[in-house]
Amino acid sequence: MTYAVTVDVELPEGATELDVLQREGVIFLLRKGLDSIAAIEGPDGMEVDLVDDIIAVHPKGALLKLYVDAPALEFAEDAAREVVAEVLERTEPLADWEITRCGVDLAPELLQESLDAADGPDAPPADPAERARRHAEARPTGEPVRRRDDAEVDGMRRRLRSLAPTLQAFPPASFGYADDEEKRIVSREAAEIAAGAVVHAVDLLVDELFTDLAGLEEEGPTVADTDAPFMILDELPPQFAQQYTVLFARRLTVTAVTMTGRLMRPHFGRLSCVAEELLLKFLVGQAEAAADLYDLLSEEVETALQVFADRLGEDMDHDWLYVPAADGEAKGTVQDWFIPFGDERSVHPYAANDDSDGDDEEV
Repeated sequence: MTYAVTVDVELPEGATELDVLQREGVIFLLRKGLDSIAAIEGPDGMEVDLVDDIIAVHPKGALLKLYVDAPALEFAEDAAREVVAEVLERTEPLADWEITRCGVDLAPELLQESLDAADGPDAPPADPAERARRHAEARPTGEPVRRRDDAEVDGMRRRLRSLAPTLQAFPPASFGYADDEEKRIVSREAAEIAAGAVVHAVDLLVDELFTDLAGLEEEGPTVADTDAPFMILDELPPQFAQQYTVLFARRLTVTAVTMTGRLMRPHFGRLSCVAEELLLKFLVGQAEAAADLYDLLSEEVETALQVFADRLGEDMDHDWLYVPAADGEAKGTVQDWFIPFGDERSVHPYAANDDSDGDDEEV
């Protein structure tokens, strides 16, 4: 049976609260640690599988949800605590952090199922493939990390709506709101929340790119040459992983900074290149995640973000990059992603500089 085990870890007593960049670094360290662990040996050699996880970091620590495949609840909790303790111990910046809670919150019927599964006919099958199949059928999706209280939700709602006007190039109409009820797709509030979430997501996107860049500088020379986890680089088309060098990551980060900067000006224009198309996709994804984290991702807000993405990226044609080639080889080079779509569009000179030899110098 698969259990969702919640683990709270907190900063050492007296430590300074984490700022935004530090929180992104903690996510990177925890992700790297958890991804290196596939299974834990339980009592009598029993194998307990770590099948998935969710990580959220806040100013005073982190909240992890580990999905553990185990014969019974107590084994799942023990395994989750052991995994997190091991990750903290071997990650020097987190070595003094403390686990303050580790447990499964089960409804009564699931608790009974757990008790029955320990020795009964519903015990997990020995075949790993069959366990994986059952897990895929029963695994929860879209579960929030934790329930925010009303004050937090209202505070974030006000903050996002106050950020909306800073997206100067895109008024509420760009998110589906119209004064004419017959043309209106979403309410003004939903459009403003969506716009504010995009502004909020700019910091997240740029911070994650900087974090990826730092990780690649340490673990590289390319994404294909390391098992280290990345936040944005791992979301790019995988068949180009050998071309994701430090220089490429720098070019992508510069492109993200210039593109998101244009969002705050009265005239954005149009997307300039394939790299900007990909970055827009990630930006909207970050906006959805931020709204969802504060229970603000209603159907209307989700629709508003989709309207924005469709209108801004009306000519987007990057999806083919994710289709694997028949021979598994990447077609083209990532440098092509920074070529302007036309003479009337431009990219940052640093991103446009085709210095192939420079890639090797970043190792």
